[in-house]
Amino acid sequence: MEFTGFLEQDFNVFTIDGLKERMEAIRETIQPKFKAIGEELSGDISNMTGNDMYVHIAQHARRTKNPPNDTWMAFCHNKRGYKKHPHFQIGMWDDHLFMWLAYIYEMPHKQEVASSFLNHLDDIHETLPGSYVISLDHTKKDAASLSEIDLKQALTRVQNVKKAEFLVGRYFKPDDPRLSNGEAFLNEAKHTFETLTPLYKLSMG
Repeated sequence: MEFTGFLEQDFNVFTIDGLKERMEAIRETIQPKFKAIGEELSGDISNMTGNDMYVHIAQHARRTKNPPNDTWMAFCHNKRGYKKHPHFQIGMWDDHLFMWLAYIYEMPHKQEVASSFLNHLDDIHETLPGSYVISLDHTKKDAASLSEIDLKQALTRVQNVKKAEFLVGRYFKPDDPRLSNGEAFLNEAKHTFETLTPLYKLSMG
């Protein structure tokens, strides 16, 4: 399947009531697009990072009652799973699409990564545009731009709080014309992950 982009109505899957019904819509509408993105981008991201990067598409298999409020795909060097490792994500909530470099709570060596980032704060600010956003909890929509957030404070929290998370990347509104154009979307994703690759390599070092 060729990736042709996301439509504004794709985001409406999160308004569907019921776990079974919403998951059916995600499987039919979103996951084929994630699969197509994976086929397009996994080689490029492998080349950027120097690691073979495998595609993981969230299945929300542990859910028994509440339907997911967001869904995502991940690129990770580990074939079996991504949550315990640095990984790249593309995903959606009802009101935005995100592209992340993610360090989530399951990852056992977040403290070491945070320490490394704290030692390279100036490099991070020089590498990343101020418009990039940072989230400290992947289960919430909240994010602050790099130009607004106290990055040292955020990373110190990741260093000291076991459940703390650190995600850095970009948000796109559903009506952003770059989302509905497959080629433009893939170029934005490549550019975003290329910009984040120095951080990825630092955390893998």
